Amino acid sequence: MGNVTVIGAQWGDEGKGRVIDWLADRADVVVRFQGGNNAGHTIVVGNSTYKFALLPSGVVQGKLSVIGNGVVVDPWSLLDEIERVRTQGLTINPDILVLADNAALVLPLHRDLDAAREARAGAGKIGTTGRGIGPAYEDKVGRRAIRFCDLSDPAALETKIERLLAHHQPLRAGLELPEVTAEALLAMLLAVAPKVTPYVKPAWRVLDKAMKDGRLILFEGAQATMLDVDHGTYPFVTSSNTVAGQAATGSGVGPSGGGYVLGIVKAYTTRVGEGPFPCELRDEIGERLGVRGNEFGTNTGRKRRCGWFDAVLVRQSVAISGIQGVVLTKLDVLDGLDTLKICTGYRIGARVIDYLPAGLSEQAAVTPIYEEIEGWQGATRGARSWKDLPAAAVKYVRRIEELIGAQVAAVTTSPEREDIIIMRDPFRG
Repeated sequence: MGNVTVIGAQWGDEGKGRVIDWLADRADVVVRFQGGNNAGHTIVVGNSTYKFALLPSGVVQGKLSVIGNGVVVDPWSLLDEIERVRTQGLTINPDILVLADNAALVLPLHRDLDAAREARAGAGKIGTTGRGIGPAYEDKVGRRAIRFCDLSDPAALETKIERLLAHHQPLRAGLELPEVTAEALLAMLLAVAPKVTPYVKPAWRVLDKAMKDGRLILFEGAQATMLDVDHGTYPFVTSSNTVAGQAATGSGVGPSGGGYVLGIVKAYTTRVGEGPFPCELRDEIGERLGVRGNEFGTNTGRKRRCGWFDAVLVRQSVAISGIQGVVLTKLDVLDGLDTLKICTGYRIGARVIDYLPAGLSEQAAVTPIYEEIEGWQGATRGARSWKDLPAAAVKYVRRIEELIGAQVAAVTTSPEREDIIIMRDPFRG
């Protein structure tokens, strides 16, 4: 038995929360290692629906849950989320939740900057959520971020605020945003400090002890490989590394600590916001996928763009993140379609390629090469064993395995926790 890292292998919204909840039943610790409250996920347990943005999914199971140093955390959003899930009956206390002391804060001035930049970008907008995640990461790498450890040191906090505002005040003036005073920001942080500091610990030490004690750790990624700031469809990406390698950096464990890499892949493709999408369907089939799949953002409510399964994209993610197995989600959304299509390559003019290029112009120019495959009229919804699937659905899954170069470890057939067909146990590698 070993650790497992779960990441999205498309553009996010693949159903990671559901899969992590399934795996968390056997894990001892669940770690969130990157992103912020810009990426939500939903877990359905019986009649209860839990929506998370910052909390690791392990809190549903009462497992030790760690928000790692790779996450940028809006403390007010985190406190709101804690209170909301408490009203749903979940226990959240410092014995359950650990917040890395070296994680950076997302502040109101980050949200202001995010929104103002997008408003000014016009046709060049990236499509951010406006939650301030990008500006918070900018301050982190610019070595001017406020970190949670700073909240316990008011004297140092004052100095850090001066450095932070020396950068932000000129930006705010140029964007015609009101000035933020050091006194107001200090008061705001000192007010929130006693509410969050009980959760603040050196997360790397907690995880190091857990690994030495032989406890199973589940590393939970947000967003997905094709939104990675280095390897995704830049600049239409998030502001953090979303690939499996970030599990180590973003939580403070060694490179081998992440264990088995499990990619989450939707049985079709979706994307939120701006950016290239070679397999996008702007027709009735695309609308059908969106309606049947309930394709709206957990946090933002934004409508997701829908399209056919892109094997080129997923194969690239498999290589970049070292994915060893995948969970194919939402197979039931494809029920009733006579013919399905899978993208097996791209054309750029007369040239045929088998990868998504890095350049923005080339990404926008690619057109998909499709392979048609027979659909099925029988229902996959609610299936819990391989023999319950229509023969054409089995053929579809097997063809995806061949094209992406990774084994399908499990298939989900509805939003319900129990509706999953398991072929391989990720914890056993």
